[in-house]
Amino acid sequence: MPAAKHKIVTAFEGIPQSRSLETYLKHGGYQNLKKALSMKPDALVDLVKASGLRGRGGAGFPTGLKWSFIPKDSKERYLVCNNDEGEPGTFKDRYILELSPHMLLEGMIITAYAIQSKKGYVYTRCEFYEEIEWLNQAIDEAYETGYLGENIIGSGFSFNLDHYIGAGAYVCGEETGMLSSLEGKKGYPKLKPPFPAVAGYLGKPTIINNTETLATIPWIIEHGAEAFRKFGTEKSPGTKLFCVSGPVKNPGVFERPLGYPLQKLIYEDAGGLIDGKELKAVIPGGASSPVLNKEDVMTMKLDFESLAGAGSMLGSGAVIVIPHDVNIFDVFKVTADFFHHESCGQCTPCREGTGWIANILQGIEENKGSPADFERIYKIATQLMGRTICALSDAAAMPARGFVNKFRDELNAYIETKRNTR
Repeated sequence: MPAAKHKIVTAFEGIPQSRSLETYLKHGGYQNLKKALSMKPDALVDLVKASGLRGRGGAGFPTGLKWSFIPKDSKERYLVCNNDEGEPGTFKDRYILELSPHMLLEGMIITAYAIQSKKGYVYTRCEFYEEIEWLNQAIDEAYETGYLGENIIGSGFSFNLDHYIGAGAYVCGEETGMLSSLEGKKGYPKLKPPFPAVAGYLGKPTIINNTETLATIPWIIEHGAEAFRKFGTEKSPGTKLFCVSGPVKNPGVFERPLGYPLQKLIYEDAGGLIDGKELKAVIPGGASSPVLNKEDVMTMKLDFESLAGAGSMLGSGAVIVIPHDVNIFDVFKVTADFFHHESCGQCTPCREGTGWIANILQGIEENKGSPADFERIYKIATQLMGRTICALSDAAAMPARGFVNKFRDELNAYIETKRNTR
């Protein structure tokens, strides 16, 4: 694959017709699949474990360790690619498909061989119109040339892949909600344990990995675990895609080593803020990650541990820049409305709690609130944490608590301004 500094999943940037199979093969595509098929499956699992690769969808769970949870005696196993990408501010997985859908396919086939799965699915949200077409074309090309299907390139290993289009529900980005949708049911998340690696799709062992995670696998096979660990930090090795949005001069997707300075990403890579705007805050990992204030941004490193230590999280790597002239209450309300709308309603704490937060904020906007309302919101959010089947309630609660923690003075001032305009 094309070699460039910090380029693993974005190696095909700037290459003409990068999505075609011809271009992919010209730059070494599917050579790593051949290499992987010559190895023992357990050796591949151990290699990915040694690399320290962690899930790039948000949770950051060690990828190789997840693979190893497949029961040894199971005969029917499934692999699912989570290409739903519904976290607000996130557009990295779409970018991978724009650059090279075959990189994802090669990563999936290698992973399928490592876990000995003969059947896989890619679950893509319906709004990704062009990306769906690009991936379907790549799947057709892979079947036509023997990289998918029976007896892949004469190896004796067979793997078939279907592309499933979801209807756009945020909760179907949660892995068990996704499995329910794949099974033709309403996208309700399932109780864990059992975890999908033990009882997933149709009750069979299933590995679910994010698009970026799977697209990283071919590079690790080619270059090895130690080469991957040369990027990033000891506990957060490798590179990560960061989506920078907001009023910056150069918004987009940037692949950078984990541990990269957030300030540098915003002010150098993204070019800083436009039109003389000043930074007020940053949401560092998608809408579900607690907000950071300007002081946090100046010293923050973009890795799992640093952001967790600051009370936030790396999440999907969606960096949303908020300038000084944006009212933080408006951001808070939009976020709360989103999570209330996207709650599937299965669990009472989430269904009712997200509604109460959204309703209280609506009352404040209608000039019916008081500063005590933010204490109520904080208490409701705290009661949401860890009390539901999936983490959507936590995803709603964490930013709510973050806004109150970091911007209480501005939120109180918003209420006071409302009072003075009566």
